[in-house]
Amino acid sequence: MADFLLELRSEEIPAGFQKMAVDKLAELLTARLTEAGIKPEKTEKYATPRRIALLMRNLPEKTEAVKEERRGPRADAPEKALAGFLRSTGLTRDQLESRDTPKGQFLYAIIEKPGQELTTVLADIIPAIIRSFPWPKSMRWGHFSSSSESLRWVRPLKGIVALLDDQIIPIELEAITSGNKTKGHPFHNPNFITLGKAADYPEKMAAAHVMIDFDTRVESITRAARAAAKAANLTLIEDPVLAQENAGLTEWPVPLLGHFDEAFLAVPREVIQLTMRTNQKYFACSDAKGNLAAAFICVADRQARDRGREIIAGNEKVLSARLSDARFFWEQDLKIPLENWLPKLDSVLFYEGMGSVGDKAKRIAALSGYIADQIGASPDLAKRAGLLAKADLASNMVGEFPELQGIMGGYYAKAGKEDSAVIRAISSQYQAEAGEAVAAAVALADRIDSLACFFMRNIRPTGSKDPFALRRAAVQIIQTIIAHQLRLPLAPLFKEAGAGDQLDGLLGFITERLKVQQREAGIRYDLIDAVLALGYEDDVIRLLARVQALQDFLETEEGRDLLAGYRRAANILKGSEENASGMISEEAMEPAEKALETALAAIHNDLEAALSGENYAAAMTALASLRQPIDQFFDQVIVNHEDESIRHRRLALLEKIRKAMHRVADFSLVEALAIEATGGKR
Repeated sequence: MADFLLELRSEEIPAGFQKMAVDKLAELLTARLTEAGIKPEKTEKYATPRRIALLMRNLPEKTEAVKEERRGPRADAPEKALAGFLRSTGLTRDQLESRDTPKGQFLYAIIEKPGQELTTVLADIIPAIIRSFPWPKSMRWGHFSSSSESLRWVRPLKGIVALLDDQIIPIELEAITSGNKTKGHPFHNPNFITLGKAADYPEKMAAAHVMIDFDTRVESITRAARAAAKAANLTLIEDPVLAQENAGLTEWPVPLLGHFDEAFLAVPREVIQLTMRTNQKYFACSDAKGNLAAAFICVADRQARDRGREIIAGNEKVLSARLSDARFFWEQDLKIPLENWLPKLDSVLFYEGMGSVGDKAKRIAALSGYIADQIGASPDLAKRAGLLAKADLASNMVGEFPELQGIMGGYYAKAGKEDSAVIRAISSQYQAEAGEAVAAAVALADRIDSLACFFMRNIRPTGSKDPFALRRAAVQIIQTIIAHQLRLPLAPLFKEAGAGDQLDGLLGFITERLKVQQREAGIRYDLIDAVLALGYEDDVIRLLARVQALQDFLETEEGRDLLAGYRRAANILKGSEENASGMISEEAMEPAEKALETALAAIHNDLEAALSGENYAAAMTALASLRQPIDQFFDQVIVNHEDESIRHRRLALLEKIRKAMHRVADFSLVEALAIEATGGKR
């Protein structure tokens, strides 16, 4: 058994590509080795800005010999057909076997493939993997770039290490030849490092100041950044995505604490944090009271002799310039009331055929007022908030940082002394669970308007493509309704938004998103279908209450047994071509028939009262009382009796069972596999 190391060293790989690339490299190489009958015991994946590498442990040094059986032409086939088959197999006629089959006598070739040395296999497949590697973006370089057939890589490829234990796998790609030498950290160990054997790689790279494991760098950055903040009596504002981004920019990360002028704290903290995060990749810190501190943590890619003082000073200078720009934008924006930016929105196109952003603001305002009236909020405040919701798009700050749209509007609305409900609605408009009723009305209006506009122009998600985030808008509508427990039927809202003949499509789209969202929350999608089958339900809260009650019921023994009884009744009715309706005569009824008839009559009023009062748990309890009489009925009665009148009477009872249960849901849509998964009977 042997260890194999493959390192592909290049100029700086973009941070977001590194983990994806090494995962893909492992996938491709493992697949090709598997095809050859080789499976590594373990694969270690390494990625830094300057390399992606795999260390495969305990590979067999030779593939096993295999036999391949291939059927050829019929034994009496023409010589020309036989000759072609012989050429494809490399065998002669006397090496073929003749076998009888149901379709006649055929010739078979038994081809023996000898085992291959692993070095040969690797030398064959690695160049092909490198040449066809699927980078999201790649480039050609040097004098080889003149040919369309030349090697492409994410950045110029500088070196290849391919070692099977201590043996170099010979690979040559244009001017690059594989070897056993690599480079360490560009500052700490800029010279070539010789690898004695593949297994030495992690230890050798650590000694050369290269932390080769991506996740280890993320953990190291987070741990050291926390410690640096704590040493200054501050707390690191955790940012896992930023930690990963810094891990993709460094091979030997060293977090360092710097400071900026406290005067900049007059600028909204979101602006400061975004300036640090987006432009400089800095972490923010908070003080003991949770306020943003005038400090940051940058991540250097080396251990400086002066403990980073010069690096910190340079970063402080750059950040100061950035924050000065941000403060200038902030101060200039504050000079203009938020409402005064509205005319500028009239010249900004929302989308072709959908008017300007100013037009959308007016639509949001009108729909916000309508929704507010439905949910008991102030229509006037909702209209005001809806009208101003997009006004900050014309501001300098949002022009610089589009991510702050809405957040900055909230600050500008506060400066303009707008009502507190208006301020909160503007600042929380992109939150799925907008804070209060006015905010909920504005958030819903914005998303409903967008969905209606795009659907009216037949623009909707297809497959994995959703460029206008319409699926997310639908989910956020659902989340807002659930968060506020809004009894708000959707159909009137989309009609008010001008959905026209797209109403059914929009409601279906929302339903599909609801199924996905609820499935992630542990609710079975088939139960949603079972409830909706009784008639479209556009009151999300009522729908989910019915579905939850149904799921809870089906997870009980009574529910599972009753469902089994329903299926049995439905199957009998489905198999019967006779009319199961009509009056049920009690004359000569069996006790089990009478008991079932009595039970069905007894639950009628309770079931109707529970449903009208939206007490779905009580509705399920009423149905549960049918379990025993249904079981007794099937145990003691033959439904398909030879006497036609008796048979019709009993079929009519089964129809009454089905109708009673269909008052709650269409149980025929509950999936069989789902029943079995809960231990139910079939």
